[in-house]
Amino acid sequence: MGRADARRAQAQESRRAAKSGGIRRLFTWKKLLGTFFGIVLLGMGAFGALYLYVDVPAANAMAERQSNVYKYSDGTVLARTGKGVNRQIVDLDEVPKKVQHAFVAAENKTFYKDQGVDLKGTTRALLSTVSGKGKQGGSTITQQYVKNYYLTQDPTVSRKLKELVISLKIDQQKSKDEILAGYINTAYYGRGASGIQAAAQAYYGVDAKDLDVSQGAYLASLLQAPSQYDWNSATPTGKKLVKERWAYTLRNMVEMDWLTESEKAKLKFDVPQKPKPAAGMEGQTGYLVEAANKELEKQGVTEEDREAGGWTFTLTVDKKRQQELEKAVDDQLESKLDREGSKVDATVQAGATSVDPKTGKVVALYGGEDYIKHYISNATRQDYQPASTFKPLVLASALENESTTQDGSLIGLNTVYDGTSKRPVVGSDTPFSPQNEDDRSYGPISVQRAMNSSVNSVFAQMIVDVTPSAAKQTALDLGVPDKNFPERPAVSLGTMNASTWDMAGAYATLDNHGRKVTPHILQSAEHRDRTVNPEKPKREQAISRASADTVTKALTGVVDAGSGSAANTSAYDAAGKTGTSEDNKSAWFAGYTPELTTVVALFGEGDGGRKQVSLTGTANSGRANGGGFPARIWADYTLGALGGGSGKTFDLQDVERGEVPAPPTPSDTPSEEPTETEEPTPSDTPSETPSETPSESPSSSAPPTDSPTVTTPPTSPELPPQPGEDDGQPGERPGGNGLLGQ
Repeated sequence: MGRADARRAQAQESRRAAKSGGIRRLFTWKKLLGTFFGIVLLGMGAFGALYLYVDVPAANAMAERQSNVYKYSDGTVLARTGKGVNRQIVDLDEVPKKVQHAFVAAENKTFYKDQGVDLKGTTRALLSTVSGKGKQGGSTITQQYVKNYYLTQDPTVSRKLKELVISLKIDQQKSKDEILAGYINTAYYGRGASGIQAAAQAYYGVDAKDLDVSQGAYLASLLQAPSQYDWNSATPTGKKLVKERWAYTLRNMVEMDWLTESEKAKLKFDVPQKPKPAAGMEGQTGYLVEAANKELEKQGVTEEDREAGGWTFTLTVDKKRQQELEKAVDDQLESKLDREGSKVDATVQAGATSVDPKTGKVVALYGGEDYIKHYISNATRQDYQPASTFKPLVLASALENESTTQDGSLIGLNTVYDGTSKRPVVGSDTPFSPQNEDDRSYGPISVQRAMNSSVNSVFAQMIVDVTPSAAKQTALDLGVPDKNFPERPAVSLGTMNASTWDMAGAYATLDNHGRKVTPHILQSAEHRDRTVNPEKPKREQAISRASADTVTKALTGVVDAGSGSAANTSAYDAAGKTGTSEDNKSAWFAGYTPELTTVVALFGEGDGGRKQVSLTGTANSGRANGGGFPARIWADYTLGALGGGSGKTFDLQDVERGEVPAPPTPSDTPSEEPTETEEPTPSDTPSETPSETPSESPSSSAPPTDSPTVTTPPTSPELPPQPGEDDGQPGERPGGNGLLGQ
């Protein structure tokens, strides 16, 4: 390196040193420390100014709760709720001391010693609010009291800062007992109960003065999540969490010397009583309001927000169609029941959901005979099996997956299966040999005719050909919930759990040419301080149009010439499927027109809803299967809902006819009609009922063959009519064998 280069390098080094020194001079420890203390002083000054500026206000308007208004889609009023707050103020000395301590132990152990605020918790809540993460816990009892009594529930930074300042002032102005009394008397506990007296009555049917420690610990635990922790409506996870919260409260009481270990050991979790419906919820009103409230929770309007009042909720329910549905149930079912004089009739429960297949709007819903008499909504309950209304979804999966039979034939409406009753399925690791209704055997039968007559043996084999896992995935895509949904051949007969709401969504998707339809009942939610626009459901293609339209074609055959003939009329174009579950505990009809999708079901409910019982003998009609009362209710309602009928027809494209193997030699060709020994019972009504218990154990019948016996199918899928599940009058058919199916 020359001298010139050395000088240049030295000059560059000098400049770097000067620059570095400048930065160090700018960011010295003294300056950094001074800046920090300056910011702290500014913050303290700002907080001091805020402290002087913010006064303790009068009680907020929310403390005097307003009514909510629920409206039909046309704007007419359905119901008003919360006209007067369900609250009765009680003095703190009326509440047992240990119950008082339970609230402190659950929410704020340091309550009697702190200054009314939790700076860490408040900071965490502020950061959560600023970052858009929503509500965050950590407030003291004093802060929660201030929020409930003086402020609002809005998760804003300004409200949180006011809460902090007012809490500090309230802690100086009032005694701890006054603050605790205010807190437990203003808190919201769920079930429309504000304050400990209303909560004690709502959950345990006692006055606050009579609460024991276990009950008090539960009520204190509720405050963290009233809706999630209500034992009556809680999920298994919610029940687990509230019991953990209850145990946490008791442990804190022991830690604070408010309860001894021996006292704690003797305590048992006291399960709350069932809720009582609010006044004004009679008839179908309560079911509609309940369905709307559940949807509001999903849209972010909590029960606490809702109970504060001042909301106007508009539902998607069409007032005229709602009236038509109620009338159809009354005319076709209730008028024929003797609920007082017949033990069977007393157990019958009806439910229905009707959906616009283009939008998913629930236009009508039937939850039961009366919300006051029967609190469980039969429209949304998921504790019964949808039975053979699931068979069309098995076909949909076969079409969507381009599945083939055991001999390689593409499955479609013309594909021929062996319809022999108790025929063991072929190709499954799990043996299964379901019985058809009345043990009727059909021999070789096309998929279309098997759907018409709901032949169990055909669809048991079909789900094996598709694979149960693939069929389940298609069902989930269509909207069937994953509840008790095993991946085994028996699921072809609808042995999972689903509601009429769920099945209405699945069938509406078929009606909508495979484009997903998600039922919803909330149209809008408006408040003077807030408007909630319900999230629009996604409308993706669940299955192809060809698959959906092929299933629709199959289901028109069920109505025209099969087990759903009771729904047949020239007033509208219809497709549908019957279903009757094991031991006749539920009976279904799921159907649709180009404009309306509706699912109707009957449930046999005994022992106050704790037991499923048989519907056999309903209204002295023998076996109350899906082609009977449900199909007739569906037809009556649909005719009225469509204003007496409709000229619209199904626009079906690319219907899959399927493939049929070459016919066997004449000497091997069996007759398609039942042999003399296979004649049906006198009712001559083929159906969907398998063996008494759809056991998947090896059958005592002949061992599985490699493929179903086939014969030459008819040249057209428009096959001759067959007797359907309910072709005869209810009184004309035998009582049935109590088996699963249709």
